[in-house]
Amino acid sequence: MERYGKFLSKRSARRQPSAIRALQPLMATPGMISLGGGNPNGVTFPFKSASFELRDGDHVTISPQNLAVALQYSPSYGLPGFTEYLKNFQREQHHPPQDVCIVVSSGSQDLMCKAFDMLVDEGDYVLVESPTYPGALGALRPIGCSTVGVECDEHGLIPERLEQTLASWDPAKRFPRLLYLIPNGQNPSGASLTLERKKAIYALAHKWDLLILEDDPYYFLTYPTEPAKPMTPSLLSMDIDSRVIRLDSFSKIMSSGIRIGFATGHPFLIERLQLDMQVSLLHTSGLSQMLLLELLRKWGDDGWNAHVASVRFYKQRCDKFCELAEKHLGGKATWSKPAAGMFLWLRLTGVDDTKELIQTRALEKKVLLLPGQLFDPSGKPSPYVRASFSPASDADMVRSQ
Repeated sequence: MERYGKFLSKRSARRQPSAIRALQPLMATPGMISLGGGNPNGVTFPFKSASFELRDGDHVTISPQNLAVALQYSPSYGLPGFTEYLKNFQREQHHPPQDVCIVVSSGSQDLMCKAFDMLVDEGDYVLVESPTYPGALGALRPIGCSTVGVECDEHGLIPERLEQTLASWDPAKRFPRLLYLIPNGQNPSGASLTLERKKAIYALAHKWDLLILEDDPYYFLTYPTEPAKPMTPSLLSMDIDSRVIRLDSFSKIMSSGIRIGFATGHPFLIERLQLDMQVSLLHTSGLSQMLLLELLRKWGDDGWNAHVASVRFYKQRCDKFCELAEKHLGGKATWSKPAAGMFLWLRLTGVDDTKELIQTRALEKKVLLLPGQLFDPSGKPSPYVRASFSPASDADMVRSQ
């Protein structure tokens, strides 16, 4: 589509459909005699059935027919039943105002890397939060681009700072085309954007013609409130210009090992991601997709909502960790209590650079933390430390203080 041409990297613009992958949807046509593809014959596969026991004692069973589908090569977008389910899921969760398409991959990290490859060339400038996820920085550096950090506070990216960055841009440099952000339970800061800030950020993206990569793996780890409030609408929900690519993940809410994430966005942009899939992964694990699909169908909306509510035990973990931090670190560090996710972002009092303290002294005490420098887009020394309260037991939390 001509409108998106200026956003594509040279690599993505050169991508063409795989001739072999293009046959995959045709193989499912009733009555089709397939002599063109390279699918192995399923009768040689040793697996006959698959059943998984849930924590409540119930079971999810994949029928032999569906197992045969899951074990074979499948479309690069994802299993058709799963992508259709996810499209309806996104309509219910986010109500996107424009038509969207879905592609499934082996985790949202893979889709993030593919999106960067699709949208960023060597010499480009990419707008990111400061601090930001080091996995994103690690994916961008080999491209040869520059990351431009935009200041954040306890409520996430500050729209006024984004406006200042764009309005004062040096005309001798390439103008940014992409803004990457984590809107909920941000890694590392734990910050969550308010609705007002999301609206302001989207308005700036419209004004300056930016695409937004909305990386939201902690969306369903938003803590419940009293009284109960609805989830803050996503950037996808306000995407009247089709300029948002939203990344979702089942890693934090279902299992990190099954490696399922998915991207939602304008069909043209999702198709470009899918062209990358055709020559890299080919497709995501059919067994993982089918397992999730069968479970989600079995649960229905009530079962899914109940599971999401139970996973929000992260609020209890956060409360406990902050209680201990207040007891042992009061006067030695400052922090803002997060409303989502699994991280606490601590600023150590009187310390300009936490790297040596964390990577040497804390390690000697057998405490793993991450120094703030790893999350700085420019790699500058930082007085911050990121702590994850997800895996540690209460006793370990006490010892770590």
